Amino acid sequence: MHLLTRLRNKPFSLLLTLLLVLAGAGVMAQQTATRILVSGTVRDADGQPLELVDIGVEGQPGGTTTDAGGQFSLRVTPSAPGAPALVLVARRLGYKVLRTPLDLTKNAPQRLTLATDARALGNVTVRGRGQSADTREQVSLTRINPRSAKELPSAFGDFNKILTTLPGVVANNELTSTYSVRGGNYEENLVYVNGIEVYRPFLVTAAQQEGLSFINPDLVSQVAFSTGGWQPKFGDKLSSVLDVEYKTPTRFGASATASLVGGTAHVEATSPNKRVSYLAGVRYKNAQYVLSSLRQAQGGYNPTFYDGQLYINAALGGKSEPARTSLGLLTSFAHNDYRFTPETGQSTFSTATNQFTRLFIAYDGRERMQYDTYQGGLNLRHEFTPKFTGELLAGGLISRELEFRDVEASYRFADINVDPNSPDFNRPVRIRDLGSRFDHSRNTLSARLATLEARGTWTPTSRHAVRWGVKAGREHIEDTLNEYGFVDSAGFVPEARFTRLRTDLTLDSERYQGYAQHTITFDSLRTLTYGVRAHYWSVNRQLVISPRVQYSFITRRNPELAFKVAAGVYYQPPFYRELRNQQAILNPELRAQRSLHLIAGQDLKFQQWGRPFRFTGEVYFKYLTDVVPYDLDNVRLRYFARNNATAYAAGLDARVAGEFVPGTESWFSLGVLTTRENLDYDFITLRDADGQEIGREEKGYIRRPTDQRLNVGIFLQDHLPNNPSVKGYVNFVFGSGLPFSPPNLPEERGTTKLSRSYKRVDLGVSKVLTLSSAGATPRRAGQLESLWLGLEVLNVLAANNVGGYSYLQDVNGDTYSVPNYLSQRLVNLRVIARF
Repeated sequence: MHLLTRLRNKPFSLLLTLLLVLAGAGVMAQQTATRILVSGTVRDADGQPLELVDIGVEGQPGGTTTDAGGQFSLRVTPSAPGAPALVLVARRLGYKVLRTPLDLTKNAPQRLTLATDARALGNVTVRGRGQSADTREQVSLTRINPRSAKELPSAFGDFNKILTTLPGVVANNELTSTYSVRGGNYEENLVYVNGIEVYRPFLVTAAQQEGLSFINPDLVSQVAFSTGGWQPKFGDKLSSVLDVEYKTPTRFGASATASLVGGTAHVEATSPNKRVSYLAGVRYKNAQYVLSSLRQAQGGYNPTFYDGQLYINAALGGKSEPARTSLGLLTSFAHNDYRFTPETGQSTFSTATNQFTRLFIAYDGRERMQYDTYQGGLNLRHEFTPKFTGELLAGGLISRELEFRDVEASYRFADINVDPNSPDFNRPVRIRDLGSRFDHSRNTLSARLATLEARGTWTPTSRHAVRWGVKAGREHIEDTLNEYGFVDSAGFVPEARFTRLRTDLTLDSERYQGYAQHTITFDSLRTLTYGVRAHYWSVNRQLVISPRVQYSFITRRNPELAFKVAAGVYYQPPFYRELRNQQAILNPELRAQRSLHLIAGQDLKFQQWGRPFRFTGEVYFKYLTDVVPYDLDNVRLRYFARNNATAYAAGLDARVAGEFVPGTESWFSLGVLTTRENLDYDFITLRDADGQEIGREEKGYIRRPTDQRLNVGIFLQDHLPNNPSVKGYVNFVFGSGLPFSPPNLPEERGTTKLSRSYKRVDLGVSKVLTLSSAGATPRRAGQLESLWLGLEVLNVLAANNVGGYSYLQDVNGDTYSVPNYLSQRLVNLRVIARF
């Protein structure tokens, strides 16, 4: 009021003030109207798009960052006549700062290329998807760069192979996509793609018969992998969660890959109005080249696998930005056809008396396995208010599988001359005809699963987030088993060596699940998440409740150091395979397995050699009750279908990741584990010197089939000092021996016999030919942008790794454990074309 009184008394001052306000508003309006939209792409030296690059104009406020495809756009105010030209600045940790003159008279996208820099940007904190806040807030959580999974040298380029380089993850077989985590088996792992749970085939018995894992690396945007203590929003398994998000494309892109073991192709694009995007990929695998290096069984291999996946995302409703309603559709099909006509086989091994023995096998017959799987899901998401979001998800699975086999194997043993000075060194000196084995199978399985789920997220304040969900599902499984086999020695078949399974099994069931969790962010240093999950299954009529809690805090003295603890109860209600015992009988009264997780760890970010690094270390203890024991036969689990054991797993995991080489991420992982189980009424028979039984002794805790005491994983990337387009890769995996024992000999189960340690080194070298450069004219959609040329040497050490054992008996009842060796040294070529 005092100001208005003064202005009324001074008309000239009032008029001058109004003119200045109007002039300023006019200038601001003119500047706003004339601001020009600048867009473009940022790539590294080998032509790959760079995410989270800071883009701005020198001397002007504001800026932006690039998306997953390296794209950016921002509005720029033109400089006044006679003023210096505008300069566009691009910054990213690990790369040299790029300053490019900006010519606004040319309406062309900017194409920028950043060069790597040995020095990290000073006083700049970059939080990318690989270093997001929730990684520090959640225990046992690792985020993985999808591009590393694509470039990792491995036998088939399977996505899951990058998981085996992480601490606590075990997969002692390069032919399989399965893995076990912290002492669990591979059926204890959850896998989600865009919130939709995915499944694997039921009948796979050997790694040679497998296709590829569900995850297509070409389609992946981000990956989070939890090895324990996960939040209630994830489902009911005992060991791990793999949570994968597929891309939501912002522009056209495509790629094609070809190698000696198969190929892939993918395409991504958006509609002209950017309201609809789609992502599609196909893969083909033929393992004949790799399987031909196996030493046990030579013959006619015809293993083929192909699949296709499509993800569509549509923004619904009005044209407001961003859209409040979106619909995602994920569909997939997979066809796996494994055919094999074995001819001969040979294996050399040592017996208990240190006598080297060679096994000769002659085969007759063939086997065929076929798995056809169709999976899909819908995700409808709506933002009711800025603080409340709801989701509706529907999923389905149809699986049709068959296992046909008629194979007869005639085998004989020979003792090998081990005297290097003898002219017959390494030759058979005494041959013993042992007998033959015949296996017949006509097994089929059909599975249909359907689920419907509702989720909600409410964030009343920046410090609180409440998530909840309810889910219902129905399962229908039909399983027909018709198989028999026998082993004969000296021309006759004892009754104990003839087995037959013939049954028709049908299982219909419903599952109901729900969860609620609350995350409290007390301040920038402390976060607490707690909640509960419930699961009910109609077959055993059991309701299980799983409370879970996590707490993390960052030290005030060192903001780069975080500590995390978690505790929770985790259940795994039985699925079909746990219900079926080794005699093909279902046990509908089987209860859910229960596991108590206790985890403590730390997360430290630090600088070394002027580059960023990260150390994570955790100790964990899992106590399991109502355990369903099993035997492991290659990749087939033979469950006892009884809750007759308790078990525990304890260990330590450590990982160091960072730029060991400037501009590239590498890591070293270490896992130390012990896991044991105690079966009810599990005894060892005591005998005297004459072999007479004199009593029994309870076994107590014995080693579980996944008790691998030590595992080491290394993924190392390097490039030429002055030419980052030439890179080298090392993938190293080591695992100590696993316990094994012959089947149908329960007294020897869990004994101290160990398989050989697993050690494998795969090397790769690549060269990128970039066909586009900064400042080049825009390329049309579909034009080739870069070529990635790779040479891989697989199993460079030519290690004789063992994937399992075959057990043969002679007429005296002596059992021989014959190792089944894995692939030998191979050379693979790969080409990746990006458009």
